[in-house]
Amino acid sequence: MRMGRLVPVGLISAATLAHEVLLMRFYSIIQWHHFAYMIISIALLGFGASGTLLALARRPLVKRYPEAFAASAALFGITAVASVATAERLPFNALEIVWNPGQLGWLAASYALLVLPFFFGASCIGLAFIRHPGQIGRVYSFDLVGAGVGALGTVGLLFIVPPPVALCFVAALGFAAAALAATGMARHRWPAVGGLGLAVLVIGVWLPPSWAAPGPHMSQYKGLRMALEVPNARVVEERSSPLGLLTVVESPTVPIRYAPGLSLANTQEPPAQLAVFTDGDSITAITAFSGDPATVAYLDRTTAALPYRILKRPRVLILGAGGGEQVLLALRAGADIVDAVELNPQMIDLARNRFADFAGRIFSRPNVHLHLGEARAFAAATGERYDLIQMPLLDSFSASAAGVQTMHENYTYTLEALRDYLAVLRPGGIIAITRWLRVPPRDILKLFATATAALEADGVTEAGQQLALIRSWNTATLLVAKSAFTGEDVEAIRSFASDNFFDISWAPGISSTQVNQYNQLDREYLYEGALALLGPERTDFIERYKFDIAPATDDRPYFFDFFRWRALPELLTLRTQGGAAMLDWGYLILATTLVQATILSVVLILLPLWLGRQALARGVPRLRFGLYFLALGLAFLFIEIAFIQRFVLFLGHPLYAVAVVLAGFLAFAGLGSAVAARWMALAGGGSAVRGIALAVVVIACLCATYLLALPSVFERLLALTDAAKISIALLMIAPLAVFMGMPFPLGLSHVGTCSQAFVPWAWGINGCASVLSAILAVLIAMHIGFTGVVVIGTILYLVAPALLAGAGDRYDQKTPPGLVPDRNRAPAGPMPKNPIRLASGPIESGRG
Repeated sequence: MRMGRLVPVGLISAATLAHEVLLMRFYSIIQWHHFAYMIISIALLGFGASGTLLALARRPLVKRYPEAFAASAALFGITAVASVATAERLPFNALEIVWNPGQLGWLAASYALLVLPFFFGASCIGLAFIRHPGQIGRVYSFDLVGAGVGALGTVGLLFIVPPPVALCFVAALGFAAAALAATGMARHRWPAVGGLGLAVLVIGVWLPPSWAAPGPHMSQYKGLRMALEVPNARVVEERSSPLGLLTVVESPTVPIRYAPGLSLANTQEPPAQLAVFTDGDSITAITAFSGDPATVAYLDRTTAALPYRILKRPRVLILGAGGGEQVLLALRAGADIVDAVELNPQMIDLARNRFADFAGRIFSRPNVHLHLGEARAFAAATGERYDLIQMPLLDSFSASAAGVQTMHENYTYTLEALRDYLAVLRPGGIIAITRWLRVPPRDILKLFATATAALEADGVTEAGQQLALIRSWNTATLLVAKSAFTGEDVEAIRSFASDNFFDISWAPGISSTQVNQYNQLDREYLYEGALALLGPERTDFIERYKFDIAPATDDRPYFFDFFRWRALPELLTLRTQGGAAMLDWGYLILATTLVQATILSVVLILLPLWLGRQALARGVPRLRFGLYFLALGLAFLFIEIAFIQRFVLFLGHPLYAVAVVLAGFLAFAGLGSAVAARWMALAGGGSAVRGIALAVVVIACLCATYLLALPSVFERLLALTDAAKISIALLMIAPLAVFMGMPFPLGLSHVGTCSQAFVPWAWGINGCASVLSAILAVLIAMHIGFTGVVVIGTILYLVAPALLAGAGDRYDQKTPPGLVPDRNRAPAGPMPKNPIRLASGPIESGRG
């Protein structure tokens, strides 16, 4: 087979994976990021469905291979753009499902649209495996290399063009694959190429202008949509990158006034502001500043200003510079030096360059230093020590209230993070963290519990002496001190709260008669919670509380996950009485997705295969073979998903972790598959089962090593440059991925020698497991952490060889992985591609 015949395989594989990355960005903008995971995880059932179709219609499709491949690739290109352009216009809003059952119909319509490109893309790969049974290794290598290029290339492309334009590039890859495949159509070559050219023209020229701006199609509950409802409000600037879509809004008729935590005692009108939304929701403000500190005196009356009543001329570190509001506050309070850290370079460009004159060029002042980086990485790398670390409020109240951040891995508020921040404080230094106030409280009590645990882990015996908590009508600010607050400090806290009508929910020496005075609640939940969390009954209080407020850790970094099943009946009862906001929708949507994925996997994959079970020979141990490929599908993705989530901290952003870890697993698992036959011959003595057993032992040893070593490795290397960290990440992934790439082709070889007809079953069962495992892994991680997910995946790997032992031994010859003994005809089903799966942010590939 000529090398050129395989180029379309690499192109369509790259396009399919790139399409998945882009859907992640699209639905993070249109809805929220975990709704993207919900829809995409279901849409990816197209991979399994395509395998079922190919198993049932193998002969006619193989007979007309060039036509079938070209048609599938062209349909991928068309549906890649058309499905997204149509789906985003559907009136689907996941937050309405609880009171509007009609939304389920629009959800189903979204599934039906988004499944199409994955179905056609996977059909191309499956057709290539069927058509070239003697070249499985070469086909597989082009497939994996293409997928890896698609993963990394898309992230780079998103720095250059917005998602809609990038999606047109992806469609063009599909058309290019179709055109190359069409060269094998002797009679219809040029008409086919001309038709594809016309399709490219339609997609590339006509369609993008009509839908290139995602803003109008966002959820109506997003902050940007609400802001644009104000008369004469308009978008003045928009920047797009993999880190987010930044939208700058001005409102001359009804001026923007964003000052979270502002006291009701404030009498100064804030200056003009520009609102900057990230993905249509998280908000920060760029405030007009003339250079006169008196014009921003209103900032003194926010809860975030509390530490400046205690500290004089502090050196300040702001973790999350945003539009510069906290920088203004620090300058107003007389800060000596201000170091501001911001993750998104485009946010830095907006604040320091594009709107520099509007903002008074505060980021160009000699005592203000703006740093590009991630909070934890900067804290690990800096050699400076600070009097104050300020962690401002950057997410929107609507997102917080709706619980849509439940599945968002957040390493900023973990126990380990607070210990890192405490380590860079000077003696007498303070960490100040501001969060939205929700009743009954969740965020603040979880943060209080995490801070208490962090102080105790550093050897503090009376953590309550180093904590202070105040609240306004809509925010709360927690102070975590390096050393115990003095009597003078406590008096300053009392004076600040009294001047601004803020309530003190905790401070050393405070009593129940001194709380709940101004912004009155029916109960002072925060004071009662603080007492319980500082007392001997802490564990019992956390266990009994209606929401999960156990401290977040790097192994379980779901700070915004407060869901508890036992509270669900009560919350559902209250949903029609205004209690819908108390539900944490992210978790419920993930659990619902698991149920939907299970049903659809059975209907689209397993049921059609079961109806064709007559093709299987008698005596084939179907149950054991089926369980083997089910175990591999679960195990591979469990470990891969856990790695992606753990590398979010190391690489600094979820999308970086997705691209790097996924590309690493794809490339090195492909290498493992390529050397699987040699491994079987050398280590397994020619036995596939023995080779698999030895490979999974190595996998188990490597997983155990990584579980023990990764935390300390990350801690030591977090300060390195991005390029260095990417290289190190790939080097760490390589040995594990190589061995994880062996069990599937070796198992398929073993099974294929027993029954060629079972090959499509193996693909279907493994594909079904891959869909389910992508969702299960996140649910399990939310309960027992990433370590637990890796342990379960390792156990599944260790169990898998026992399912094959003794099953079909009489057929076990030295057959190269991916081939079946009868080389005179195509196998009964396609050699499976690594199906690509998206979960909790991450994109997964997996066949173990």
